[in-house]
Amino acid sequence: MFTRDETKKVMVGGVAVGGGEPVRVESMTKTDTRDVAATLAQLERLAEAGCEMARAAVPDVDAAAAFGELARRSPVPLMADIHFDRRLALACLDAGAAAVRLNPGNITRREEWLELGREMAARGAAARVGVNAGSLARDVVARHGGRTAAAMAASAVEGVRRLEDAGVEDVIVSAKATSPAVTLQANRLIAEELPYPLHVGVTEAGLGDAGVVRSAAGLALILAVGLGNTLRVSLTDAPEREVAVGYEVLRALELRRRGPTLISCPGCGRAQVDVAALARRVAQSLNGDVRDVVVAVMGCAVNGPGEASEADVGVAGGKGRGVVYRKGEIMRAVDEGELVAALLEELDRLGS
Repeated sequence: MFTRDETKKVMVGGVAVGGGEPVRVESMTKTDTRDVAATLAQLERLAEAGCEMARAAVPDVDAAAAFGELARRSPVPLMADIHFDRRLALACLDAGAAAVRLNPGNITRREEWLELGREMAARGAAARVGVNAGSLARDVVARHGGRTAAAMAASAVEGVRRLEDAGVEDVIVSAKATSPAVTLQANRLIAEELPYPLHVGVTEAGLGDAGVVRSAAGLALILAVGLGNTLRVSLTDAPEREVAVGYEVLRALELRRRGPTLISCPGCGRAQVDVAALARRVAQSLNGDVRDVVVAVMGCAVNGPGEASEADVGVAGGKGRGVVYRKGEIMRAVDEGELVAALLEELDRLGS
């Protein structure tokens, strides 16, 4: 099985994917691609959130016409997401797409893949072979007795082989289902046959907490076994939220960190401070901070300098007062209302 560090390295614009590179976090624009101003504004917000690559849906010729300006002005490499019509892919390649996503479930003719592959190879554009369980070709479903992991893997491998026959060398492969278990198995099967980077995620994860949990569960299963070179959290939410959750998943698995890690206790009968309110104030104060530090918010002395001693800085609440500590060592005690300010001061002293 080709693990994360063993895959081929592929360039998407100026971003390297695979071959030991960090797991990249990407998202997809949710504006009307034909609305260039709105889509660029969303791409700017995505870049500020830490998104490293983005996809834009190209459903028709007007969207393809807008894609060129989007690709030129996007702050991150932009991939054209194509279904059904190879002509849209050709137009986006002409317009400077960093990569093109093709779905073998609805672009099915071998001749079309060879044509597109030759154009990608000529332009140095990367290919994303993106398989979804819900859009597998009928013959693939029939051969495998359903929308199974094996069917997904077979569809992805067939698409890749066609591109290889056309001379394409830079390929990223994706196979997603709504089931985390099926998604994991499909990616395992692909990694046994193909040396290319894998883009991973759980498709149509859903709303709110349910969507976050489903995505996190699926991503954790895949990433923990050494697979996955880029990821997307597919939420029914703003794409910036997808990026934030993606980084949190990577942080939890100790694969990547971006900015401060905030840990906090759940609170219990020992707490004499509103832990949730205190943690929210600290989180708001850290918003936009890019320092790689661990910050702890704890409700009492038990969970403070003791259980959270690995934190770079932290606070532990008491009755009307609390302590600020660094690496388990208490630095000072302050009134409850001054805890956040004192924590930030101690955080600033780390670099001095």
